Amino acid sequence: MTQSTTSKTRIIFHADMDSFYSSVEVRENPQLKGQPVVVGSDPKNGTGRGVVSTCSYEAREFGIRSGMPISKAYKLCPDAVYLRVNMKLYKDVSHRIMDVMRGFTDMFQQVSVDEAYLDVSDHVKDCVVASRLAQNIKDEILLREGITCSIGVAPNKLVAKIASDFQKPDGLTVVKPEDVVDFLTPLPVSRIPGVGKKTTDILLGMDIKTIWDLAACDVQLLIERFGKYGIKMHQMARGIDHGEVVERGDVKSISKEDTFDEDTADPYVIEQVLDSLAESVHVSLMKKKFLFKTITLKVRFEDFSTYTRARSLRVYSTDLETIKIIAKDLMREFMGKRRFRLLGVGVSNFETIDVRQKLITDFL
Repeated sequence: MTQSTTSKTRIIFHADMDSFYSSVEVRENPQLKGQPVVVGSDPKNGTGRGVVSTCSYEAREFGIRSGMPISKAYKLCPDAVYLRVNMKLYKDVSHRIMDVMRGFTDMFQQVSVDEAYLDVSDHVKDCVVASRLAQNIKDEILLREGITCSIGVAPNKLVAKIASDFQKPDGLTVVKPEDVVDFLTPLPVSRIPGVGKKTTDILLGMDIKTIWDLAACDVQLLIERFGKYGIKMHQMARGIDHGEVVERGDVKSISKEDTFDEDTADPYVIEQVLDSLAESVHVSLMKKKFLFKTITLKVRFEDFSTYTRARSLRVYSTDLETIKIIAKDLMREFMGKRRFRLLGVGVSNFETIDVRQKLITDFL
């Protein structure tokens, strides 16, 4: 098993807020501390048709997970505290947390409402100093917002993301370049980003249980089963990732995907997920101060076949409801055919908001 090397060793952080929505709710209402808290739709005494957006670690002890049907969550823990999503509150907290992290480096990339990458290669000399810097970030976020986060420190984005999930909650995991192989190989393949339950089951059927097994597998066998994604998985299993930490004005698209724990064809669950994806995309859109003109839908069926559909507007927009409505309209083509494994929503064809023109327009 080998890994890529470059002339300059990078030091990348992946910061992931711990059970973000529920953590914010507990902060707002300290009486909820220590209780199983589930944020999502109304369970309606077990008959609700929404999904779990996130839940506290106490709720996870009952087997509740993000993306799970709210009815199933209720059956697992009817005594949990069930709260509706308060996206405005979460966006406000997220905005302030991201500003905290931006203050530590000029190479920053927010990837969702509750996670971000930081390239601190120009600010620290080694992993010892990097560890102290990561702890400072964690302390600052906790001090200012009362929210804990977990940070992974590694030589690339892939390993940093895996590391951030290694000791949750409130974790700090440092993976030195020379330790990447030893860190990855014993982990189950499900730890690789994007490898969900369905893919894991298929890999287990191929007698591939650990990341080491995946790295040692003949890549041709993976290509035959997964297509181009097989190549990607093989590279990730070897710790290879050349992705850069960027937050630039020339971003071509903003998208968010969600892989279901269990394949589903439930129209209500699908609608809820599309709304959630659209809201996450809109957070990034507003943060970058972009107008969009094109909305894209991505679907992946249970057999891994993947399709995209897009629609362009006549004029540029920043409207969240427009994203939701068009995403659902594009979805109609695929409903009632097969069960879905993954859904994605994205926007593209950007124009930067001219702040001065906006002020003039508002004044007039």
